[in-house]
Amino acid sequence: MSLAIPDRLPWLFSARTDLLTFLGSAVLAIALLIAGSWTGWIEHETPDWLWIVTVVLIDVAHVYATCFRTYFDPSEFRRRIWLYSLVPLLAFAVGAAIYSEGHMLFWRSLAYLAVFHFVRQQYGWVALYRSKGQEYDNAGRVIDSTAIYLATIYPLVFWHCHPRNFAWFVNTDFARLPAMAEQILSPIYWMSLGIYVGRSAYRGFWKWKWNPGKDIIVLTTAVCWYVGIVTFDSDYAFTVTNVIIHGIPYMVLVAWYRERQAPRNRWHGIFLFVSLLWVLAFAEELFWDCGIWHERSWLFGRAWDIGHYDQWLVPLLAVPQITHYILDSFIWRRRSNPDFATAIQTQTES
Repeated sequence: MSLAIPDRLPWLFSARTDLLTFLGSAVLAIALLIAGSWTGWIEHETPDWLWIVTVVLIDVAHVYATCFRTYFDPSEFRRRIWLYSLVPLLAFAVGAAIYSEGHMLFWRSLAYLAVFHFVRQQYGWVALYRSKGQEYDNAGRVIDSTAIYLATIYPLVFWHCHPRNFAWFVNTDFARLPAMAEQILSPIYWMSLGIYVGRSAYRGFWKWKWNPGKDIIVLTTAVCWYVGIVTFDSDYAFTVTNVIIHGIPYMVLVAWYRERQAPRNRWHGIFLFVSLLWVLAFAEELFWDCGIWHERSWLFGRAWDIGHYDQWLVPLLAVPQITHYILDSFIWRRRSNPDFATAIQTQTES
């Protein structure tokens, strides 16, 4: 047994930033869930004020944070000019082609692309913490990967087997699976989390190789996804547990990386960063609501009569999020992004 306690734990940013970002966002989600239970909000659709905070100011806003890592970074844009130029064009072309074949096909395709992105982001955090903690063993990689994937996939399978009173984008955008699929996966899910907890406790308390950030990611993901999808059949519950732990950490990552690449006045930079994200998010939602949804005229104004132009407007408005989903699988890979690999491996002060 090793008796040497490491001087520094493998935080991604710093102890304070990591705890506020990952644990803090989960605590906020659970606190809103508790408040919703007390007030009765959980029994209804997400209140408008919370929809603005979670969907507009977090979910839609974090999509545009990708621009600060790509299109708003001249050197990075030049480095991959073809990738960054072609992805939006192809996103629109493919989206319009799918939409022309049927509205439901488009929304179902977009929903599964979004699900893939949400699942992979949680895995990505675990992979970064494994790298930061220099965990290169194959057994640990399998245990960690299985735990974080099942922490998200099992609730999704449950959703496919037991229809919920909420949707990812639109009603019935998920296909149906037989109940047996969830029943088979359930014991595997609980076993994987149990093995993860046991190994983490062994490494932390016996080997003194604790990786608390990774543990926070796995456990908060498991709790929020299970509670938001399986425990409660509520649009409110799903929104607060799904959006907050996904969008806030992503915006922190982009803001942190932006600061590392071009140091500036921190609070002034954060203010400009967040303000621009919110303006872009509000503008997008204005077009969605006035042109397509017609649900919040009190906020966005009267509906527009666009006739049959929805076949072009819907795919066009979906371009930012599709671009975000696709580019996100490129811009955070350490092997093909040496500047990011160097930044994430540099130990920061707690």
